[in-house]
Amino acid sequence: MDNKKMVKGANPYMPLWEHVPDGEPRVFTYNGETRIYLYGSHDTKKTDYCGPDYVAWSAPVDDPTNWTCHGICYTASDGGDLYAPDVVQKGDTFYMYAAENRGSSIMLVTSKCPWGPFENPVKTELGFDPGILVDDDGKVYAFWGFCECHAAELNDDMCTIKKETVRRHIIGHSKPFWIKEDDGHVIPEDGFFEASSPRKINGKYVLVYSKRYEYPRPDLGVFNSCNGFLSYQWSDSPLGDYTRGGDISFNGGEVITGPDGNGIMTYQWGNNHGSLMKVKDQWYIFYHRQTGCNEYSRQAMVEPVDIALDKDGKIFIGKIRYENGEPVSSDVVDATSQGFNLNGLDAFSLISAGYTCHMYDGKGTPMYQDNAEGTNKDVRVAHIQPVYEGDSSPVVDIQSSATIGFKFINFGDTGASKVTLTGSFPEGSTVSVMTDSYDGKVVASAKTESDSSEITIDLSETVTGKHALYFGFNIVDSEQRAVFDCFTFD
Repeated sequence: MDNKKMVKGANPYMPLWEHVPDGEPRVFTYNGETRIYLYGSHDTKKTDYCGPDYVAWSAPVDDPTNWTCHGICYTASDGGDLYAPDVVQKGDTFYMYAAENRGSSIMLVTSKCPWGPFENPVKTELGFDPGILVDDDGKVYAFWGFCECHAAELNDDMCTIKKETVRRHIIGHSKPFWIKEDDGHVIPEDGFFEASSPRKINGKYVLVYSKRYEYPRPDLGVFNSCNGFLSYQWSDSPLGDYTRGGDISFNGGEVITGPDGNGIMTYQWGNNHGSLMKVKDQWYIFYHRQTGCNEYSRQAMVEPVDIALDKDGKIFIGKIRYENGEPVSSDVVDATSQGFNLNGLDAFSLISAGYTCHMYDGKGTPMYQDNAEGTNKDVRVAHIQPVYEGDSSPVVDIQSSATIGFKFINFGDTGASKVTLTGSFPEGSTVSVMTDSYDGKVVASAKTESDSSEITIDLSETVTGKHALYFGFNIVDSEQRAVFDCFTFD
């Protein structure tokens, strides 16, 4: 296995040691090269949200699996924590809206280079989670807010607001438990929570934001309040009336169907922030997920999305359902392991278990909410161990009957005949390999004769093509746990 290359640019698409949530993707052309740029807050504190600096990452649009870190592009002028930023270009200048003092002071900093350094901080009139839109006519609009969404046009200084353009509560908001009274702007069906991100798509003004569900979505395994979604509303003008769109992304992992017909999340949900960006001919939703058992080591994720207009001009974004060639509805796209590798991850490379999008205990027990919110820290469920160096992050605390899954793996036309896993597997453990579903066809199975750090298993048949892949674990001692680090096929 030592001579095999590690998969890169999967999901998460940055190295597994990097933790950049709240990412606002942008495509800029600089010095003749067009690249995707990602600016986000930076989870470096490990025991709390974010940290005191931003880093800039980029990848060429011709190879979005090949990400480069440009280093720190801005450090908080007050030495405090920086929350979610946004960066736009106007003319030859790049404008960063840096959320200092945990998002309560939005500072405008500028650079002539897309990766900074960004300098000369000036306090703006904007609020929490600013999102900026530079329109085709050069006008600039800002959206901001927490549990309420406001918007306005900016003056030419890119910093101050044209007071006569302010729209308070441009879309309605959710009503989390800490808001005791309904202020008249609550819309339970599609309420705003945070993470404003405006885009102009196919002539429509689209506002991507974090939505907090305060009612059940049993098809997705949501039965309590949950803000793991990115959703959208749209308008025909930037500060006009917005129309309900739908949900685009959900960071609860692969959703499987339980015995009662309801969905079961297979990943711990947590807060979400990101946006849409077109890379060459494909639109993507950029979002983030959690690792560990809290929200302090988040990772940047991406999925392709479909976008379409119906005959009446309504815009659909996400996983779209068509009838007679006409879009009629959309829903969240699938959570995958492949990221920008749209043909699936190369089965014959070395793949970290940290790319899993499915961690299921096999018993129908939720593996996500209590741990994600920090209220049940003693529960030992399978989770990705955050790492801050090295190429792999293992899945730890794997209990008996659990499955760890990946969507998707590409075995090519020739196919694979054996698989090797590394990690820590207790004596008497049985490891099985299933294709296409966590309870699907078993193509390999083996039992460890002793405590093992590496297992090689012959497949019962040659596997070819692109498949979802699942590893099942049966551990004799119910108190023992396995660790799954990497796998590869031959």
